[in-house]
Amino acid sequence: MKSLLHLNKYFFKYRFRLIAGFVFVALSGWFKVYSTPYIRKALDYAQYTVQHHPEAVPFAANRLVWYILVLLGMSVVSGVFLFLTRQTIIVTSRLIEYDLKNEVFEHYEKLDLAFYKNHNTGDLMNRISEDVSRVRMYVGPALMYSVNTVTLITITLVIMLEVNAKLTLYVLSPMTLLYFAIYYISSIINKKGTVVQQQLSTLFDKTQESFSGIRVVKSYRLEPQLSGEFEKECNEYKNKNMSLVKVDALFMPFLTLLVGLSTVLVIYAGGKDVMAGRITLGNIAEFTIYVTNLTMPIASLGWITSLVQRAAASQTRINEFLQTEPSIKSMVKEGLAPAIKGSVEFSDVTFVYPDSGTEALHKVSFGIAENKSLGVIGRTGSGKTTLAQLICRLYDPASGSVKIDGRDIRQMPLGTLRDSIGYVPQEVFLFSDTISGNIAFSVSGNGGKGGALKATVEKAARDAAIYDNIMDFPNGFETMVGERGITLSGGQKQRVSIARAILKEPRILIFDDCISAVDTKTEQEILMNLKNQMRGRTSIIISHRISTVKMCDKILALDKGKVAEYGTHEELIAKKGIYYAMYQMQLTEEVHS
Repeated sequence: MKSLLHLNKYFFKYRFRLIAGFVFVALSGWFKVYSTPYIRKALDYAQYTVQHHPEAVPFAANRLVWYILVLLGMSVVSGVFLFLTRQTIIVTSRLIEYDLKNEVFEHYEKLDLAFYKNHNTGDLMNRISEDVSRVRMYVGPALMYSVNTVTLITITLVIMLEVNAKLTLYVLSPMTLLYFAIYYISSIINKKGTVVQQQLSTLFDKTQESFSGIRVVKSYRLEPQLSGEFEKECNEYKNKNMSLVKVDALFMPFLTLLVGLSTVLVIYAGGKDVMAGRITLGNIAEFTIYVTNLTMPIASLGWITSLVQRAAASQTRINEFLQTEPSIKSMVKEGLAPAIKGSVEFSDVTFVYPDSGTEALHKVSFGIAENKSLGVIGRTGSGKTTLAQLICRLYDPASGSVKIDGRDIRQMPLGTLRDSIGYVPQEVFLFSDTISGNIAFSVSGNGGKGGALKATVEKAARDAAIYDNIMDFPNGFETMVGERGITLSGGQKQRVSIARAILKEPRILIFDDCISAVDTKTEQEILMNLKNQMRGRTSIIISHRISTVKMCDKILALDKGKVAEYGTHEELIAKKGIYYAMYQMQLTEEVHS
């Protein structure tokens, strides 16, 4: 139950709704229980009239109608309060569900890349959907039925004890067994239900992975294999569900048996008391109804216990992530730091990836002056992308420091830092939106800029050499790109991503091998356009092509995470080192191609 203490802040937020709901559910239970004595009074009146005043039977019908109207009125009032209960407690549970989902989502956004590398998407989605839904069942139905159960049981037992204590004990003896039996069954259901949910998450992961990689699936004709694997997971899910259903099927028969036993005891013991003149037939009818009134509340205790157990387990899973602190967080409040100008400096930077323990950079030092450009080149695995991620502070270095304008970026507001950087990653990601929406995404949430103007979006598309391709589509800029940009080619996706970064007009531009999927002619067109964009900005171009970086003011050659060479294109060619070797190799490839 300790994990559920996290919800106390929401209970306090909606305290007035919840208090009103508890009052309504108590009143609903009160009117429901106190209607029962009128049934006894009506039956006793009818019996007394028939036995002692048979001549008054025709006139007694009016009195019975009055009892019926009272019973009907109390049932209507009980129903109205039950409706108000649902409009308060159940609605509050939906509001808390809404708030909790937003809290989880906002926290997810704060967590760093290392967290996402260690957790799969299916698990993240399951916690924000299925686990939050289970918590809602505790906040809403479990609380509502708990108050309803306490109210009904308390009022009913008080009345029953006043009428006949011995008969009350007869009724309660099977009911006590019912509670413990249902608690035991609910515990089994809870365990099996958890297993079913875990299998459901596996099924979702399998489905998502298959659809996300549909191009690979179709190109290798893996449909039969994946269908077989999916069928296997479905069978596993079915078997686990059947195991749950078999246990769940015990509930209603066992409940019916114990209710029947209580009714039999009431009729047997009550019949003897009627014959002895201690109670009336109306009392037996009244107690039979009390048995029914007690059955569902007592039965629901096990169900409520199960809901609370499930909610506690789910909230524990939710808290696990909510209590995960991001390793990358702002040390300075936004607005307290001066505007970024753009000089970048690495001082003895060493970086080790936390998930794999691989050292990507080792004592790397270099600098870029404000408004200058730097080309970064090296073989695969040399640490080029890691440089970009450190500048964006997606990771922090293990040792050394990354500085912008002479200040360690760890001492800068995170929002200010990232707002000043336009980053085009190596792995391009486009959202399921229009092309225009994807380009404008970089500024759509940036307060004063608001949504990008159509003309500005088109200019960014021209600078990224994607405008003509966009206009070839029937809907132009309003073309939907599909999930992960599946309707666009690799080169088109890269250029849309470049347009997105250009539109942001940042102080620092970082292009991480983002034109690798375009031909040489398009590459030269993009580079010529980027020259205009790079004026007045600090620019970093990461590539494996010499032709892409040779126009930069300075070039950094990396090898196995270390700085191999640093200088201008001409200086590095003159050194005839690693840069010169790559240059010669690429010249040879161009000649042969």
